[in-house]
Amino acid sequence: MAEKKGTYFITTPIYYTSGKWHIGHAYTTVVCDAISRYRRMLGYDVFFLTGTDEHGQKVQEKAREAGVSPKKFVDPLVDDLKSVWKTLDVKYDKFIRTTDDYHVKSVQKIFRTLYEKGKIYKSVYEGRYCTPCEAFWTVSQLKDGRCPDCGREVTVQKEEGYFFRLSEYADRILKLYEDNPTFLQPKSRMNEMINNFIKPGLQDLCVSRTSVDWGIPVDFDPKHTIYVWVDALFNYITALGYGSDDTSLFEKYWPASLHLTAKEIVRFHAIVWPALLMALDLPLPKQVYGHGWLLIGGDKLSKSKSDKISTELTDPKELVERYGSDAIRYFLLREIPFGSDGVYTNDSLLKRINGDLANDLGNLVSRTTAMIGKYFGGILPPAGAEEGTDAELKAVASALPAKVLAAMDALNAPDALEEIFTLIRRANKYIDETMPWALAKEEADKPRLGTVMYNLAESIRISAVMLKPFLTVGADKILACLGVDPSEVTDFSTVGFGHLAAGAKITVCPPLFPRIDVAKELDALAAIAAAKKTEKAEKSPESHKNATSDAPVEEISAEDFARVRLVTGKVEACEKVENADKLLKLSVRTGERLRTVVSGIARYYSPDELVGKTVVVVANLKPCKLRGILSEGMILCAENKEGKLSIVTTLADVGDGATVR
Repeated sequence: MAEKKGTYFITTPIYYTSGKWHIGHAYTTVVCDAISRYRRMLGYDVFFLTGTDEHGQKVQEKAREAGVSPKKFVDPLVDDLKSVWKTLDVKYDKFIRTTDDYHVKSVQKIFRTLYEKGKIYKSVYEGRYCTPCEAFWTVSQLKDGRCPDCGREVTVQKEEGYFFRLSEYADRILKLYEDNPTFLQPKSRMNEMINNFIKPGLQDLCVSRTSVDWGIPVDFDPKHTIYVWVDALFNYITALGYGSDDTSLFEKYWPASLHLTAKEIVRFHAIVWPALLMALDLPLPKQVYGHGWLLIGGDKLSKSKSDKISTELTDPKELVERYGSDAIRYFLLREIPFGSDGVYTNDSLLKRINGDLANDLGNLVSRTTAMIGKYFGGILPPAGAEEGTDAELKAVASALPAKVLAAMDALNAPDALEEIFTLIRRANKYIDETMPWALAKEEADKPRLGTVMYNLAESIRISAVMLKPFLTVGADKILACLGVDPSEVTDFSTVGFGHLAAGAKITVCPPLFPRIDVAKELDALAAIAAAKKTEKAEKSPESHKNATSDAPVEEISAEDFARVRLVTGKVEACEKVENADKLLKLSVRTGERLRTVVSGIARYYSPDELVGKTVVVVANLKPCKLRGILSEGMILCAENKEGKLSIVTTLADVGDGATVR
């Protein structure tokens, strides 16, 4: 067992509930999950906090547009986010919502305390405000007159508000940076805070609004609601019970070991948050790390741009459905240089899956377990005398734990994974050097073959143990194939060479990460992106207006139309697609062929209504996968101005496979 090393409190920023979740949201939390799992295996008592930030002007406006209350607007988004974390195998210790009663009461108590201590005062505020980012900016902070974060226009707002005396804390925050040079990382973030915010002069911060109802009311002045960012920052201590009757978690885990956050909100975490804690005479977090953005096609996917349509597949649940949680976790942890911006594309994801996971790791495991099965009946042979390149392989394995520890201490998951895959690649090279297939030909070489197989199995086991915080599914599968109970591997105490017992039952490991035909898969993903873009366009009010107006449309030639092959089809079977409210899976007979078609008509037809019906099918549409199902065509429907769909059929029974002209 690992030696107990104390507590470790790690947090993500709580996620702003204003729109669809995307892979950019998943990045921070997957990194936090890997760090927390790694720290647990080192022997730390870890508390991992995440949650949702549900107040503010943007949520209020979005709810009004949707015709529901703010709470009804955010509830399904919160449920969906929790399902994202479950899909990605993220194991948090607590999920906080800023609408939770205990948080509301504690924040009101904290606000009142700050007011009574003279740290907050009432005045009138006039400034530039960005609604999507929920942030006030000074004129000098604007970029070309726009929000420096999202580039949108800002509005001048003037209202009565309560102000926090942030200006009084400039010297103390500078001293914090000087005395604790690792408090804010990477160093570029600290330079940015000093040069862009502190040296120009910190201004007192408006911490309440009168123009926004959706927020925590100031209990001693109810026409004011507490500014969303102040409300949100306090989650880190209210989640631990600060301000409540039970402060045991706060006393145990505070101060936070690490606040991991995106770079656009570092100002709140590295200036405003420490100042608020200083005003409350509370200990400061040990470290704030501001990582870079995840760029999609050269642009960031941020909370203020979450509605951006991309040609890349960015829905975390769809990605996991196609490739598995390990593949997505690995890409996020390995591909993106920590602290810097990273780029996500369908192509880069597929190359990581094929290159690292399928070729290097998957191939090593399947080859080794298959050879032990073939040459030794699935029983791990003992290791004999060391010779040849054995020492070099063992040296790489022995050096691995310390190298991974150094990388993870620096919060550098990409380097940690690179070190693990250095051992994996070295083991693959070891196979080529020792040529087990040649050793198997001579009985005299059987002891040497046994040594080679043992060394390979042990290298794989060590790699799998080190991969457990990162690949939460595959690592356990590998260990199980080596005869190791994954549930018993809870720390790194067995990463030394030689812990795998000879005589262990080895089972052939099935392909963990099947190779992907990149060209075909990119075509399928492009088709999905195009379908989503079409669906979004069709849902817009403008599309229905255009569909029923006399506005001119682009003309096509008879030759263009002739390229589309329309045929009649008889629906032989139909069922709902699991976890997809809009989709039906139909088995349609078009002449001699029975094809599968996935159609978004579940809101208009039940499966029973369609069985036996004649439909019109676009028969030469390029197949694409929808929810993991290969769809081989499209069913034609008519849509009225209210958006109601009706399938296109024939007056007479012309049979299936008839050409539609």
